[in-house]
Amino acid sequence: MRFVVGVMGPAKAKKKDLENARLLGEFIARRGWVVLTGGRDVGVMDAACEGAKRVGGSLTIGIMPTVKDKVSRHVDVPIITEMGSGRNNINVLTSHVVVACGLTGSGTVSEVALAVKAGKPVILVEASPADVAFFRRLGKRLVFTASSPEEAIDLIMKQMQVHHRRVRQAEDSRYQELSM
Repeated sequence: MRFVVGVMGPAKAKKKDLENARLLGEFIARRGWVVLTGGRDVGVMDAACEGAKRVGGSLTIGIMPTVKDKVSRHVDVPIITEMGSGRNNINVLTSHVVVACGLTGSGTVSEVALAVKAGKPVILVEASPADVAFFRRLGKRLVFTASSPEEAIDLIMKQMQVHHRRVRQAEDSRYQELSM
């Protein structure tokens, strides 16, 4: 199974958030990981997928809110949910790690909160101290900060190692149960 990194951010993103998302998408794809976004042709969603498509063989998945929304041309697999903002739960639960580039939209804030509630690690890229404090109150051990896309990738790699260790432990436990 390929490691899935959800890159979340606002549709009406700041220039810096778009630059960070584009670089993150590219860095994620260079490691052979899947880029998952909200799939639309705007903001961080489009920028992260655009960055990923700079890498041959990359895979991007877009979890679309409705059939009416325009899919980013950089999305390989659009999944139409007809769930509106309810799709945010799919975004989070499908991702092994959630990275937020910009917290100016309510959709992104809800995705981060849902990720914390689901026990998923969250990386906030260039977040304000107030945003960091708020989300750390919700899930201190799950919320990490990065000052750059490169630092975010380092944090993702650490979370990937934790994920793989948990999978191996679960498999070992199941094997032990079966051999009894």
